[in-house]
Amino acid sequence: MTTKAELTSQYILEIVAPIFNKNGYAATSLSDVTNATGLTKGAIYGNFKNKEDLAIASFKFTIKNMMKRIAEHLSTSDSPIQKLFLITDFYRNYYDYSKQLGGCPVINIGVDANNQNSLLLQKVKEVIERIQDQVATIIEDGIEAGEISSEINAMYFAKRLDTMIQGAIFMTYTMDDDFYIQDTMDLIDNMIVQELKL
Repeated sequence: MTTKAELTSQYILEIVAPIFNKNGYAATSLSDVTNATGLTKGAIYGNFKNKEDLAIASFKFTIKNMMKRIAEHLSTSDSPIQKLFLITDFYRNYYDYSKQLGGCPVINIGVDANNQNSLLLQKVKEVIERIQDQVATIIEDGIEAGEISSEINAMYFAKRLDTMIQGAIFMTYTMDDDFYIQDTMDLIDNMIVQELKL
C-alpha cells in the first residue's frame, strides 16, 4: 500500500517536474516549487533532501513516464525492423507530447545542466546511453532474426539515429516548426529501408 509520504512525493513530482524541465535547475527557485504545489518548504524538504535531489527526482520521473510511453508504442510489434519504424512513428508526434512535459527533458536538462550541475548532467548522459543501448539491441535482434543486414554496426547506427532525432527535436523547438521532426523521421525511415533491411 502506498504511504502518505509516497503520495506526497508523487504529487510534488507531478507538479514540479514540468517546471524544472521548462525553467532549468538554476532558474527554478524553492518559491516556484512551494507556489506550484501549495506545500510548505518543510513539506518539500521532508520528502527531498535538497533542491538538487528534487531536480534529479523530477528528471527521473519525466524520463520514466516518457520511456514507458515509448515502450508501450514499441510493444505493438514483435518485429525488430518494425520496432525501428515505430520509433520514428513515436517521434512524429513528439513535439505535441513533449510540450506537456515542458519540452524535451533530454535536451532541456542536458543543456541546462552542462555548465551548472554535473550530477544532473550525469543522469542525462545515462539516459542517452540507455536509449542508444536499447536501439542497438533492437538492431542486434533484427540481425539475429534475419530482418537486418549483419554488415550493420548496431551501436554506430543507434548513435546516428539518436543524434538525428535529438537534432530534429532541438530545431523543431527552436524554430517552433514541426517540419524538422517530420522530415528527419522520413530520412530515418529511408535509412532503415536502404541501409538495414535485408
